[in-house]
Amino acid sequence: MPGELKPKNIFLLAGQSNMAGRGGVYNDTKTNFLKWDGKVPPQCTPTPNILALSLNKTWEIAREPLHKEIDNLKTCGVGPGMPFSNQILAKCPNFGVIGLVPCAIGGTKIERWQKGTNLYNQLVDRARAARQSSGGNIRALLWYQGESDCDEQDSRLYKGRLEKFFNNVRQDLESPELPILMIVVSTGEGKFLRSVRDAQLNINLKNVVRVDSMGSTYLPGHLHLDTKSAVRIGQKLADNFLHNFYIICN
Repeated sequence: MPGELKPKNIFLLAGQSNMAGRGGVYNDTKTNFLKWDGKVPPQCTPTPNILALSLNKTWEIAREPLHKEIDNLKTCGVGPGMPFSNQILAKCPNFGVIGLVPCAIGGTKIERWQKGTNLYNQLVDRARAARQSSGGNIRALLWYQGESDCDEQDSRLYKGRLEKFFNNVRQDLESPELPILMIVVSTGEGKFLRSVRDAQLNINLKNVVRVDSMGSTYLPGHLHLDTKSAVRIGQKLADNFLHNFYIICN
């Protein structure tokens, strides 16, 4: 890829289905299979200034569904990654080329993201490959997960597991103060959503910024964000990143 298209600013996208994107996914009643409606909102428009690391670790122009290759056992749709990137470039035109590193996998508990697991290893491996191949800097981890931890036992252990995960990622990427933008979940597979939310809201680590998804609109089943809310969350992530970690747009 031409040097000018190598990303200066790398963002890691990890978590479960709402980070992978389910906006526009519907059940085709003729086949009873889930399909994506193919509708790409303006906020998700592809541009040469937004790249994505493919499954085989090459940089390509990012486009929806961003996680199609990574979360490949599920039907992916619109997620927060593209609106996040477009919002940053709209507010800071001189920000530089953005490189997204999709790593989210639907239906995954925090336990499956602990150090030594396949998901953790893939995240760290792809992050390192992105940094090495581009010469850019990892600006932040965008994290949207917790819906699958809303049973009694997992919700009780969630805070400790999440803090451990964040600390390990920072250590293994040699970035002890890596900014983390965490979406606070608003839906869950279980009765203990409030416990998971409380855990996320009470994480006490430096440079962890929360974006609450409460008030979002969802697909049928009330678990996955619809396209409108995926865009809104992505834009909120961008605004919070710029406000907290990139104050001057020149």
